Amino acid sequence: MKIKAKLTIGVGLLFLMILLLALISGRYIYQLKADTANILKANYNTLEYGRNMLLSLEDVATDSTALVAFARNLRQQQQNVTEPGEKETTQRIADHFAELQKSSDKESLKSFIRKDISELMRLNMEAIERKSELATSTSQSAIVVISIVGTLCFIIAFVLLVNLPSNIANPIRQLTASIRQIADQNYDQRVHFDKNNEFGELARSFNIMAEKLQEYSDSKLDKILKGKKRIEALINNMHDAVIGINEKRKVLFANDEALRLTGLQRDDLVGKNIQDMAVQNDLVRLIARAILQPGDLSGNQPIKIYANRKESYFEKEIVDINITPTGESHSQFIGQVIILKNITPFKELDIAKTNFIATVSHELKTPISSIKMGLQLLGNKQVGDLNDEQQSLVEGISEDAGRLLKITSELLNMTQAESGMIQINMTATPVEEIVNYALQATKVAAEQKPVTIQALFATDLSPVLADSEKTAWVLTNLISNAIRYTHRNDAVELSVEQKEQQMVFSVKDHGPGIAPEFLEKIFDRYFRMPQEKAEGTGLGLTICKEFIEAQGGVLSVSSDWGLGSCFAFTLNIAEPAA
Repeated sequence: MKIKAKLTIGVGLLFLMILLLALISGRYIYQLKADTANILKANYNTLEYGRNMLLSLEDVATDSTALVAFARNLRQQQQNVTEPGEKETTQRIADHFAELQKSSDKESLKSFIRKDISELMRLNMEAIERKSELATSTSQSAIVVISIVGTLCFIIAFVLLVNLPSNIANPIRQLTASIRQIADQNYDQRVHFDKNNEFGELARSFNIMAEKLQEYSDSKLDKILKGKKRIEALINNMHDAVIGINEKRKVLFANDEALRLTGLQRDDLVGKNIQDMAVQNDLVRLIARAILQPGDLSGNQPIKIYANRKESYFEKEIVDINITPTGESHSQFIGQVIILKNITPFKELDIAKTNFIATVSHELKTPISSIKMGLQLLGNKQVGDLNDEQQSLVEGISEDAGRLLKITSELLNMTQAESGMIQINMTATPVEEIVNYALQATKVAAEQKPVTIQALFATDLSPVLADSEKTAWVLTNLISNAIRYTHRNDAVELSVEQKEQQMVFSVKDHGPGIAPEFLEKIFDRYFRMPQEKAEGTGLGLTICKEFIEAQGGVLSVSSDWGLGSCFAFTLNIAEPAA
């Protein structure tokens, strides 16, 4: 138990016992006072009235005011009846006094009155004796109860007096002796308190301190220096650039590759704050931005700099360094290590791949277009009629050629997005123009399913600043996907609404939805959900995202697994012409 809890319980209990003692004493004193006051008020007054009536009765023959005095005391006695039998006796006195007033010389009446007054006084004397015994009993009970409570208070105070000083002083004395041992560099000293209180916590903290001091004392500087040299040699011989900073963003080390890429001398970088160096060096500024703004998505892009006599690409990795100090359970942040990995060979391969796909896709479009034209000629009845088998083959070839043309178009768009050569023609475009184009382009597919497209948008919406062709392509792609995944005879919901300075386009389907683990991957190129039966290259959503972001918008998705998905993108509203 904690010492604070012990003090609270002990002193609190002692306080309650003293309070109880005071309440009991006050109660008994008040009761004795009430009993005494009752004797004085009731019985003593009756005795006084009886004595006065006896004196007045003796003076009836000689004093004319004696009857008046008798009558006055009799009335006071009639108002002071408190004991059993006292009322009847007082009434007899009143009856005899009434007869005495008629003939005051009858001695027999006076004798009766004296007897009645004597009886009245006897009753009150017995009551006084009885009440005196009750007061004596009350005082004896008070003595017993007060003695018991007082004894308990004494016992509690004695226990506190005996135990409390030793419980506090002994651990302090032991801890003081241990501190003297630590001061004498005896770091093996430990304190052991088998108590779960403040002294137990103090002992644990003391032991942790002693353990750290012992660890520091046992360490040798030459071992530390050798270990530091090994780490420095390892870092300097790494092919990747490595920079280390502490928790205050001060540069602790930088290997030779990092110095070569930044073009700085070691003394110009090491020991300086990375924010200060960011003002002087472009590469350091990019690194500092990634550290100071970890949520910035642009910080995830590869860094392109001129190195090795050509444009080179580097991927940065920031590793947080956390340690758990000796004797503690929580980790502590002490700095970060920035690693720049040279990905130029991979980037060159990726660019070569993109150029190859672009070339092949471009070259494929010409023969595919020729095939489409030849199919149109074959379908023309002026050239000649085809039998059913020939017509079926022509339709199959036409579908395959259309699919190939769509794939090559998507590949071309993808290569434009990867190479950063997307050509955007931003103009103020009416929303109705984009929506109507997409609805017209998907009308046949919706009717064949069949699926209903419910378009909800106002007719007075502001124009948007967008590339109408690419935006219509994006909206058409989203509606086509929604039709593909929506169940037959269901509906696809298309809505457009204005929110402040942005226009929000939403396409909601009632299909199977997207599993939560795939939501973050849905916009990755070539991504297809497992066991997906629908046709496609996995590039459509990726191209949509590139087109929307190139126009300053954002494409997002939300989905309820089993209920459907909603794709939405935003575009900026065109400012009205001056």
